[in-house]
Amino acid sequence: MSDQLRLDGGGDTLLVGISGGRPRIDYWGPELPQGFAPDAGLLERARPHGMLDGGEAFDLLPEAGNGFTGAPALQVSRPSGGFITQLRHQGAQRRPGGLDITLADPRAGVEAAISIDVDAPTGVTAFRTRFRNTGDEPLRIEWAAAAALELPDGEVLAFGGRWAREFDAHRFRLPAGLWASEARTGRTSHHAPPFLVAGEAGFGEHHGRVLGLHLAWSGDHRLLVERLRDGRLQAQAGELFWPGEMVLPPGGTYGTPTLYAARSEAGLNGLSDRFHPFVRDRILDGRLRGRPRPVHFNTWEAVYFRHDLSELKALADSAAAAGVERFVLDDGWFRGRNDDTAALGDWSPDPVKYPDGLGPLVEHVRSLGLEFGLWVEPEMANADSDLLRAHPDWVLGEPGREQPLGRGQYVLDLTRPEVAEAIFAQLDGLLSAHPIAYLKWDMNRDLTHPASGGRPASHAQVRAVYALIDRLRAANPAVEIESCASGGGRADYEILRRTDRIWTSDCNDPIERQSIQRAFSIFFPPEVMGAHVGPADSHTTARTTSLELRAMTALFGHMGVEADVRAFNPRELEALKAAIALHKRLRPLLHGGRLVRQVPPDPGAVAFAVVGEEGALASLAQVETPRIAGAAPFRLQGLDAQATYDVRMLNPPRRARAAMKHVPALVRGETVRATGRWIAETGLPAPILRAGEIAVFQLSRSAA
Repeated sequence: MSDQLRLDGGGDTLLVGISGGRPRIDYWGPELPQGFAPDAGLLERARPHGMLDGGEAFDLLPEAGNGFTGAPALQVSRPSGGFITQLRHQGAQRRPGGLDITLADPRAGVEAAISIDVDAPTGVTAFRTRFRNTGDEPLRIEWAAAAALELPDGEVLAFGGRWAREFDAHRFRLPAGLWASEARTGRTSHHAPPFLVAGEAGFGEHHGRVLGLHLAWSGDHRLLVERLRDGRLQAQAGELFWPGEMVLPPGGTYGTPTLYAARSEAGLNGLSDRFHPFVRDRILDGRLRGRPRPVHFNTWEAVYFRHDLSELKALADSAAAAGVERFVLDDGWFRGRNDDTAALGDWSPDPVKYPDGLGPLVEHVRSLGLEFGLWVEPEMANADSDLLRAHPDWVLGEPGREQPLGRGQYVLDLTRPEVAEAIFAQLDGLLSAHPIAYLKWDMNRDLTHPASGGRPASHAQVRAVYALIDRLRAANPAVEIESCASGGGRADYEILRRTDRIWTSDCNDPIERQSIQRAFSIFFPPEVMGAHVGPADSHTTARTTSLELRAMTALFGHMGVEADVRAFNPRELEALKAAIALHKRLRPLLHGGRLVRQVPPDPGAVAFAVVGEEGALASLAQVETPRIAGAAPFRLQGLDAQATYDVRMLNPPRRARAAMKHVPALVRGETVRATGRWIAETGLPAPILRAGEIAVFQLSRSAA
């Protein structure tokens, strides 16, 4: 029988067995009785013919040298040609909530330390591995996974997308072979974000055994899922290296990014029940708990690059009157910036647009009782900029080669101390000169030639970005930072450790936003999800939507406004003010409650609720034309089954009643009373919604 190491957390037990000198997960599931040890016979597997005598050598760090015929978790090589590794267990050290397992292969000159940490309240488990070169030659690491994990056999829910359509979820069953998702853009990416869910066939929001994985890394990465020859399904995640990028000198070390994993017996909502509090208390270190998230006004879709001081002051006046709490000046404020082809990198106010600097606008904004925020893109510079005219060698790339431009700009080589110092000095100077409470930190360009000093530098560039943000925060601890990368192109737990908000998408079209925000919410809580009320006519989709749908969609995230509110008619202004006031009133619930995605009564709808001790707020948005003529009851899960709730529809439809021959009392705006069990099993009367309409329900726990 193998030696076993046990970790408990979140009602789960993780058993790591050491057998034949190799670590493997013997059990990961609902908590086992203390002292229980599985019989050795329960851990045996039948071995088919046609394979090696030892079977498929799958464990936490499978290696080809040990007879593993799937994708190995470690691939290394030496200049002399050596590439085989056979790591063996050397010892294990327990820590509070975690353990470290040491493996070594003296002949290959490689050591590995696998760290496993289980968060006691949530059960979210962190896997990471540190490798050391104990040989006399350089060790080239070609692939190193944080860990290899067995997945529940059924379906995989992966995420892709593009700019303005992030977090596009798709399901598949892998019958054979290998599926991989790779990002080579130097950021988390729109098209291949580093997270997935696997579970038993047919898993849903409320049911099914599932395992969720999230690689906390903001650069190039690979996720793979593979059907092994013995039928098992493995997953790996790790950093993706450019050729020759990760070479360890003798004694050198490399640590993988952390792979966070959580399991649930209750579907996707069960995963969110673990990930959301984990993000709030561990990734964010509790810094946002109990702090109201200021409602934003962002200038981008109101004025774009057209900055006029009197116009911006008028916008601030209108925004303040609507109830916003933070004014964010977006792109276009700095010297020579009239479009996206020039001036990026020259971080001083444009003397034409701001002849007296930013001071007059900042003072005006603050006189209205608003915080002031500023857009920056510190990692980049336009080819047409004073910065690159003075320092053309500061571009991340190989000198003498023509590098493709992206948005007219290059990436700055922040791995060079003088470059990082210059950018820090400019940003720190801005923050020292003005009471700036917020930075919208953008990144609008893929890395195409990530080279520095003649060597690949994608890994070092990401580390340099982390270091720059960390240094800036240390020098300005009161400043909040938003992670933006052409929208949701940099959304992961490692960037979130050092930021306070993620700009979810450059698409403010609420029809698209409903599905984007739904997928985002699996791994991230609502208070870090930037969600804005955009213009009626979307600049990304050319779709026209109602203010009600735009406002009620933004209501459930970190709410903001990104439109010229001066163009709103009086009815729209009143509706916007009411929505912002509602958001503020319910902010403790929206940003501290339990988000529960719902199964809507029509497949063309998106539904969810945020549930707290005193009640809940639920949304039912029709994003496609309904497939049925009637409206099935809206069954809400996640409420206290025994409690009684007073239910009211907050936005009863104003359109002609001819759309419904009979309008139920709840839909007329009257209050109805029901138990949580009734609401879950029988449901609430719902309106007949047309595409682009939304219904929002408030449920207040009744004392009676």
